Amino acid sequence: MNHARHSTSDDLVIVENAQGRSCVVIVCEHASCYIPDAYNSLGLAADALHSHAAWDPGALGVARGMSAQLDAILVASGVSRLIYDCNRPPTSVDAMPAQSETIKVPGNVGLTAEQRLERANRYYEPFRNHLSRQIASTPDAVIVTVHSFTPSYHGAARTVEIGILHDTDTRLADAMLQLAPAHMDANVQRNAPYGPEHGVTHTLKEHAIKAGLLNVMIEVRNDLIQTGEQQDTMANVLANWLLESLAKLQSVKGAQ
Repeated sequence: MNHARHSTSDDLVIVENAQGRSCVVIVCEHASCYIPDAYNSLGLAADALHSHAAWDPGALGVARGMSAQLDAILVASGVSRLIYDCNRPPTSVDAMPAQSETIKVPGNVGLTAEQRLERANRYYEPFRNHLSRQIASTPDAVIVTVHSFTPSYHGAARTVEIGILHDTDTRLADAMLQLAPAHMDANVQRNAPYGPEHGVTHTLKEHAIKAGLLNVMIEVRNDLIQTGEQQDTMANVLANWLLESLAKLQSVKGAQ
């Protein structure tokens, strides 16, 4: 897997292909497992620092592949979601979790309101502002967030392989699910393994739904995207699937 590691504060927000001509804006909130030195690894062991608790393995590779295939802007967080989960608002407990699945995060235990605000200002607000600017500069923007999930959670195996997630706006998700059999030889499910009730649609609500923009969240089981080749293949499939879904929506709109 391509570990997104960063050595300075200059790339805590990653913007790639900023001049992309597509209407699609690709977002990867959990792209990196980087924890700045000042946080002393949050008290975690090395294996935890590179586990799914710290980031979404393979997601950035898929997001980058989709960006290239579509000629789309990509906005990603360059910091571990254990420092700040950019798919959560500052008011959410999960924005700086004290525990992720079975992994306790000592450096996040007992954070004061001031400490939480400092992290939100340092990591979330720049990400939010960069993403807002890129969306504003993209006519008729379509927001697509890319994530990965672990095959087993709390000891239970997950049979879902691809999740197509949405909040109150189901338009793009509906189109993708209708076209799924033509594109994916996989177990594709709606709002799985997570859904809006788990707080995972924050980016969609904040940046797309409020503005009436088409949007979808894509979850890929991370054992399917372990290598660069797998990530490229998945990116190609997802990009073509997305394009056909957008064309379907456009044809329906044109017929109305």
